[in-house]
Amino acid sequence: MRLYHHPISGHSHRVLLFLALLKEPVELIEVDILCGEQKTKEFLELNKFGQVPVLDDDGIVVADSNSILVYLAMKLKRHDWLPADPLRAAEVQRWLSVAAGELAYGPAAARRIKLVGDRAVSDEIMRRSQALLAVLDNELGSLDWLVADRPTLADVALYSYVARAPEGNIDLTDYPYVQAWLYRIESLEGFVPFVKTPINLTAAYA
Repeated sequence: MRLYHHPISGHSHRVLLFLALLKEPVELIEVDILCGEQKTKEFLELNKFGQVPVLDDDGIVVADSNSILVYLAMKLKRHDWLPADPLRAAEVQRWLSVAAGELAYGPAAARRIKLVGDRAVSDEIMRRSQALLAVLDNELGSLDWLVADRPTLADVALYSYVARAPEGNIDLTDYPYVQAWLYRIESLEGFVPFVKTPINLTAAYA
């Protein structure tokens, strides 16, 4: 398998993290998104939207990070990560939708703004981020993991951008259950960290 990725992309990291947790070997091909390599003709043949990550599994090409997670779990028959039970599977899908929605337009958007320049994060993005973290903290107040009694794709899909939310000046101090959940993920065998970017942060997550 080949994974086209970039180290600062949280979408890429969630796939890399899942492969590491599964102990699945993969060839990493870095796409220089800062120089626009994802918009070249060659890359657009892999993903017409010009986005990383892309998985090439011996000629089977899968784009979109959440789609890749589902593909890997189903191909490898890892029902521990993507439950076969219809209700549990639906609950995982709900959190995948959150990863593509509230997370992408909240903490991930805030981080992206700080990465590309020193603009202020808008009040709307801050509100979205805080609302999502409040929901997560409430959910995790009585649960170790988002869906089952063990980690699933739901946890993998949300981890990267929540862990690096402080890089968008989203403070995690008021969300102790979220912080505990992050540490649980980081304690999993095979865990690989998401690169920390050199941003002058005003909110810290160690």
